[in-house]
Amino acid sequence: MRFVRTGSALVVVGALLLSAGPAFAHNDIDYIDDGVLDSGKETHNHHYQHNEEEQGHIPSVSENVVEIGSLDLFEGQEQPGRIADVSAYGDYAYLTAFWEPECDRGGVYVVDIADPAAPELVTLIPSHRGTFSGEGSQVMHLETKYFTGEVLAYQNEICPGDTRGVGGVTLVDVTNPEKPKKLVEGAGDFSVAGKAQTKSNETHSVRMWTDGDKAYAVLVDDLEATDIDILDITNPSKPKLISETSLVGDTAQPLGAVHGDAVFLHDMVVKEIDEVQTMLVSYWDGGYAKLNVDDPANPVFISDTDFAEFDPVRAEVDPGTEVTPEGNGHQAEFTKDNEFFIATDEDFDPYRVTATMADGTPFTAVQGSDVPAIDPDTSLAGGTRFLGLACDPATIPTADTSAIVAVIERGECDFTVKVQNAQAAGYEGAVVFNRTGVDGCDALLSMLVEADIPAVFVSRTDGFRILTDGVPAGYACDDLGGTAVPTAVGDDGQDVDIQAVFDGWGYVHLYDAASMEDLDQYYVPESQNPAYADGFGDLSVHEVATDPHEELAYISYYSAGFRVVSYTDGEFTEVGAFIDEGGNNFWGVEVHQHPNGQKYVLASDRDSGLYILQYTGGD
Repeated sequence: MRFVRTGSALVVVGALLLSAGPAFAHNDIDYIDDGVLDSGKETHNHHYQHNEEEQGHIPSVSENVVEIGSLDLFEGQEQPGRIADVSAYGDYAYLTAFWEPECDRGGVYVVDIADPAAPELVTLIPSHRGTFSGEGSQVMHLETKYFTGEVLAYQNEICPGDTRGVGGVTLVDVTNPEKPKKLVEGAGDFSVAGKAQTKSNETHSVRMWTDGDKAYAVLVDDLEATDIDILDITNPSKPKLISETSLVGDTAQPLGAVHGDAVFLHDMVVKEIDEVQTMLVSYWDGGYAKLNVDDPANPVFISDTDFAEFDPVRAEVDPGTEVTPEGNGHQAEFTKDNEFFIATDEDFDPYRVTATMADGTPFTAVQGSDVPAIDPDTSLAGGTRFLGLACDPATIPTADTSAIVAVIERGECDFTVKVQNAQAAGYEGAVVFNRTGVDGCDALLSMLVEADIPAVFVSRTDGFRILTDGVPAGYACDDLGGTAVPTAVGDDGQDVDIQAVFDGWGYVHLYDAASMEDLDQYYVPESQNPAYADGFGDLSVHEVATDPHEELAYISYYSAGFRVVSYTDGEFTEVGAFIDEGGNNFWGVEVHQHPNGQKYVLASDRDSGLYILQYTGGD
């Protein structure tokens, strides 16, 4: 393979779009599942901190944070990436088992933390075969006419390539955590339009709450645009689906306003504020929104945030830089007095591409997931050739010196098939442009694609520009159809030059909960330094937990460790940090008031297990 190397300076350019409007989260019509990132399940394309490549990490630190205890669940038999979220109740912690590094059955590890300095594994509550768990496990006390005791909720997603798994959520009686009893498994939404189902839709996260003598759970539905599913779990052995809601239309910004147009629910919390049961939802490229769920069968939209015109962190770190925000609204929590909420934008790719055509027209391209990255050492430049849909290898013309970049239309088969077919025909890179229809046209989407050549996704408009040196007269594209590609398979288009620019990893927002204004941002300095873009693990933020008594928030920052920030007077200040010797890879974080009277913060390390930490204050 030959990639074009460059050391030239890069200039950020924006997309030129002919239309604007919301992109849709999921296809509710009969399109093939071609590998678009359009649900929470697909957002966690993790790298490993402790893997066979022995990737480095930023220096260990313990600033105003002490380690009280820890538990390596896999000592002597490492399972990198196996641990996901953490929750706690009383003397026990609960850690979900993810699908990495191999998936047959996940579930929840129950850990006795009665002695926080010496936590001990109690048991594993196994998932259904072929099923794993990730975000949002939770334990709470229920007291209804059907059930009194403690209930654990965890979500179910199906192992890659497995047919045995189940979706929905599992509810477990953990009144006695030493002897957990499953109350129901795979409860959720069984109603994808036009599809006969024996399993409920896969669920990316779950959150429970109570209102008087009633109990509810909200689920992230991975399969539908109506992805806020609420269950009545007053009888936790017989949950009932009572509402399905979509906020795509309420939260989506104009196409191109963020670097990607994938608008779907990722996470949520529910808290009673001023006698209103208020749900705070995180919509990936839409932002953060509030719902009134006093009547959970009829949620009512309250308000939402908008991402800024230009990324505020990049503008602060590199004055004069004007790039669109990444989006990627991941998770949020209200602060102790509900004046603010703190939100995390997760971003695993510290680079984005800047691209031009031979005629000087700039265009926006989104890199594929599991392909060689276009970075400062690797660019993609050269002649282009149209391969059509590229689903049938027999129809694909081979590459030659005049055309090394394949231009491919989305549709009929998945992205991996298309790009691997182009690779087999000798192309050194691929540009896939959007189709017509729902989530088509000028929507910019992230491709889940595996190949050995770089691959990027562009709008349909820019695909036409590359192929035809312009947009045809009468060009049209909408949900119902539009202009067909006005060129034949094998025709050459304009040369392209696709390079990379550093845009940093994911970071944290402080929002005013009333006005929904973005007041301040927090980031780990290394995460915004290109010198740390490779070789130090993932330096993106993941989750936040707010302190119930103080103006503090605790943050899991993957390989950048555990961070503590204050938000006094509406501004972030880092006041604590922890990275263990040898590095960490923190996913979950939970504030826990222990029965011994002490307040701890539990953090889940993806590669080992549980850390019990305590913030000690300081100047």
